[in-house]
Amino acid sequence: MSAALAFAGHSLREAEGAASSRFAFGGAVLSAMALSLVFLVGDAGSGRAEASESFKTRELARLKSLDSGAQAEILVEGLSAQARNELIPASQMPVEEMDRFAVIGTSSPQYASAQRCLTQAIYYEAANEPIKGKRAVAQVVLNRLRHPAYPNSVCGVVYEGVNDPVCQFSFTCDGSLLRQPMARQWNESRKVAAEALAGTVEPSVGSATHYHADYVLPRWAYTLAKIEKIGVHVFYRFPGRAGREAAFNRHWAGNERVPFLSDDRLRQMLAGRYDEAVPVEPELTPGLTVTPHVTDRHAPADVGGRIDTTKSWRLTIPDPVSAARFSSGAVAAEAGVAK
Repeated sequence: MSAALAFAGHSLREAEGAASSRFAFGGAVLSAMALSLVFLVGDAGSGRAEASESFKTRELARLKSLDSGAQAEILVEGLSAQARNELIPASQMPVEEMDRFAVIGTSSPQYASAQRCLTQAIYYEAANEPIKGKRAVAQVVLNRLRHPAYPNSVCGVVYEGVNDPVCQFSFTCDGSLLRQPMARQWNESRKVAAEALAGTVEPSVGSATHYHADYVLPRWAYTLAKIEKIGVHVFYRFPGRAGREAAFNRHWAGNERVPFLSDDRLRQMLAGRYDEAVPVEPELTPGLTVTPHVTDRHAPADVGGRIDTTKSWRLTIPDPVSAARFSSGAVAAEAGVAK
């Protein structure tokens, strides 16, 4: 309890300093303190058995709220974020010793999907990180799989929220999947994924369920327990009993499914043009505007080979008299040149 209060007190001091820099952390810190106290019930030192952890719906909702909504807001970016991340001390909570995860046999028809999803997470999140950093990302995915707050399959964890406004792993919904992987980094990531599915554990991050790059500072960094920084990633666990090894007691779902992803949607995301909003209908002028059609492939003023006269270009018919004079003058000039 005292460690949690010290952590919360530090968060409050951080909040006060940040307020002078135009960032108001007060609300986030107060909520963090409240949530930490809730989750500390039954934590180490309380004398209560935790052999069979279970969470009620309300508790799970609190856990999910720690990094969603306003908590997902990025407070600072760049060098300032790196400096502030350094000021957040590592938690005094013990780093949990996690069990091996080796329940999907290589002969299982589900193995290939699980390995690919895990490889994607490792590659797109940590392609240029050291091997330890890659293993840490894999550990986070498998930790989430076994925690009741998340889906209980590898692909379910990796693609959680892919069709929602916010993805848990941004590479699944920002168009990154359209980029051709670099061979060496992909092969390294694939090897790390295979090792993790065979039972390799990365002990340095323990029960970590979250991480972020050190060049951003999300609001939720003040509500979770910081474990360690590896490469550019800072890793965190849930506070209190929700982050204890005993809480990670869910079993693998027994199947792996990758949700449908539209290539067109991914291309638009990659270009930074994706918008879920309903498209606004073009303003039409009755009797003048040519209604656009999906098969039209022309400039805005040229709708399917027909000129839209409401656009900036206007169709004009030359005056016959002026045209005749121009024609006569041109003929005379040509005759003079011929002489």
